[in-house]
Amino acid sequence: MVLTVASQLLGDNVRILKSAVSKTAYEGVVIAISSIVVATSLASLYGMGEVSLAGIMIAQKENFGLWILDSIPFVFGFWGQYSSSIIAYQAGAMIYDQTQELRNKTENLEKRANHVITHDPLTDLPNRALFYDRVERAIFSAKNKNRLLSVLLIEIENFKDVYDTLGRNSSDIILKQISTRLQGVSLERDGVAKIDGDVFGILLTDIADLRETEQLAQYIQKAMEQPFIVERLQVVMHSNVGIVHFPEHGEDVDTLVQRAGVALHIAQSSNKGYALYESSFDRHSPLRLTLMSELHHAIERNELELFYQAKVSLLSDELYGAEALVRWHHPTHGFISPDEFIPMAERTRMIKQLTSWVLKEAFRHCANWHKQDINIKISVNLSAKDLHDPELPDLIAGVAAAAGIKPEWIILEITEGSVMSEPENALAIINRLHSMGYQFSIDDFGTGYSSLAYLKKMPLTELKIDKSFVMDIVGSENDAVIVKATINLAHNLGLHVTVEGVESQEIMAKLKDYGCDVVQGYYLNKPLSFTDFNQWMSVSKWKPASHMTKQS
Repeated sequence: MVLTVASQLLGDNVRILKSAVSKTAYEGVVIAISSIVVATSLASLYGMGEVSLAGIMIAQKENFGLWILDSIPFVFGFWGQYSSSIIAYQAGAMIYDQTQELRNKTENLEKRANHVITHDPLTDLPNRALFYDRVERAIFSAKNKNRLLSVLLIEIENFKDVYDTLGRNSSDIILKQISTRLQGVSLERDGVAKIDGDVFGILLTDIADLRETEQLAQYIQKAMEQPFIVERLQVVMHSNVGIVHFPEHGEDVDTLVQRAGVALHIAQSSNKGYALYESSFDRHSPLRLTLMSELHHAIERNELELFYQAKVSLLSDELYGAEALVRWHHPTHGFISPDEFIPMAERTRMIKQLTSWVLKEAFRHCANWHKQDINIKISVNLSAKDLHDPELPDLIAGVAAAAGIKPEWIILEITEGSVMSEPENALAIINRLHSMGYQFSIDDFGTGYSSLAYLKKMPLTELKIDKSFVMDIVGSENDAVIVKATINLAHNLGLHVTVEGVESQEIMAKLKDYGCDVVQGYYLNKPLSFTDFNQWMSVSKWKPASHMTKQS
């Protein structure tokens, strides 16, 4: 079929080009005949003294040069037709070849673009999205053929220590070597994927004996025992493996990967270094097992709700802003803590839907307040998975446009850990959002990786000190010293400081003496629903500024 179309296309091109060249050949024939007529007339004039039919006939009979000239139109026509055919075919073939070359380049570019989207740029292994897709297709096939499959999650336990010691380049080299070893150990050629910064996944299909997966976990442990050579150093890596089976441990990819994550967590404290999932691993089984599937329905049914906790400026004694906190009121189980369902959402693709819902609600409430001239900044938390999603800036841009808000009304809160898991990708997304006008805050400062090198690289506006350092500053001199030093550090970096966990007037007064900019805590208000927060603002002694003032 393709050859037929190509042949037809080439034939059409040849006819068009041949027609154009033949037209020129015909013009040449006309010119040649005109030249013969003129030459014959001149010969008659020269020989007979006049141009007449008799003179022209005599000139044609007696002048040998005119015989040669008479043949030229026929030669010209024949040569023109022949040349036009050759040129047309050559030009047509050239156009066809060039078109095919462009098509091949386009196809290669499309393949390369698709490859980049579905593969990890460092190791060239399938990424999380492609791994999930392959697991889904394997589940569909296993259901139809009544077969078993297994999913393994492998985490490099001491990768963070290696990263902090040797830096990114050496750590990247080790990750490449790890991916090569895993591919060598895996029973299936395309079964290995890079799920996260230092987490890999392996899909095993058509398993005859489920004990093969535990044997594979042992092989992985042995493969990691051999030192990795980086910059003439021998580095030993330690891995943990979580194992789940289909359909025993779940019948969809999200459930399988979530439970593999639970098994991986148990493996961290296991002497074997690997663990096969058991229902007893879940702290609230079977409640915790059902929450993940119910969270999706909760978002659709609007069972989630945003609560707000005030942020008060110590410089102006005004309401500076509020932090949006998601809450889940389950119709059967009642209130479910964010500490319960957010980690589960982060282990699956549900976190993207949850983040989208939070952004839409928070932006809508923010727009509502600004329409009422309540000029406060709204802080919205982003998870580690959000910062690894290249579509996040576009999502936020769309939500903001629909809500009608300005980026300067929003502070996006991130943690140190969310940046450090994949710093280059996270920084790229942070910088893109910052270029759009959004401000960033480092949340729970002091409880994570505390990399000042990356703090300097990030376009931050705010640093939030975790409440664990604040709640005892009245009675603990050590905590007071830490808080004061952190406030000074932040100010030297050009950031303003928000302190969480303010539960008394005495703590608030001390923080004001330390030079803190903004405070947040139960002394101001417990997290309140949108309606209750509006009521609280109407009676609170801390009123929002009549116009937005920039904190120094």
